[in-house]
Amino acid sequence: MTAQNRLNGIDIDGLVATVQAIQADPNLARFRFRSHTDWVSGGNVKTRIQGFYGAGHEDTSRAAPFTLEGDEPSVLLGTDKGPNAVEVVLHALASCLAVGFIYNAAARGIQVDALEFDIEGDLDLQGFLGLSEKARPGYEGIRVRYRVKADASQEKLLELCDYVQKTSPVLDILRNPVPVKVSLEV
Repeated sequence: MTAQNRLNGIDIDGLVATVQAIQADPNLARFRFRSHTDWVSGGNVKTRIQGFYGAGHEDTSRAAPFTLEGDEPSVLLGTDKGPNAVEVVLHALASCLAVGFIYNAAARGIQVDALEFDIEGDLDLQGFLGLSEKARPGYEGIRVRYRVKADASQEKLLELCDYVQKTSPVLDILRNPVPVKVSLEV
C-alpha cells in the first residue's frame, strides 16, 4: 500500500471497498457483538470481549480476548481497580465519536493532526440507590467538547461534526431507547 492511500491512519482503499461491498450486499452490514462479564468482588467485575459476528460470518481474528475491568471508586465503596460503568459509557462515546470523525475526515480528504474530547456526565445517585422516584438512575445529561486541529475550514469541520453525530452508534444508543431483554438463570 502506498502512502497516498492512507490518511489519518485509515486505509482509504479499504474504506472505499468496504462501503462498496455493503452497498452491493447490505447483509454484510449486520453485526452482533458479544461480551462475557464475571463478578469478582464488591463492585469489581471483569469483562471479556473476543469473537463477534459480522460481514457475513463469525469473526475469529482476535487471538486473545480483550479484558476490561470495572469497579467503583472508594467513595462509592469500591476498590478503584477500574472505571465504573457510567465512566465507561463516557469512554465509549468518545471512542465512537473519534472513530467516526477520523474515518469520515479521511474519506473527505481532511488531514487531522490532533483530536481530543472532554466529556462530562451528571448523575444523581438517589435514582440508583432507590431513594427517589424523580431522579433517574442514569445520566441526567452529558456534555461533549471536541478540539480538533485539521487542514480544513471551520465550516467543513462543523459539517463533519454534525455528520458524525448523525451516524455515531453510541450517540444513537444514548439518545434513543434501545430494546433490552433481560433474563435471569439460576
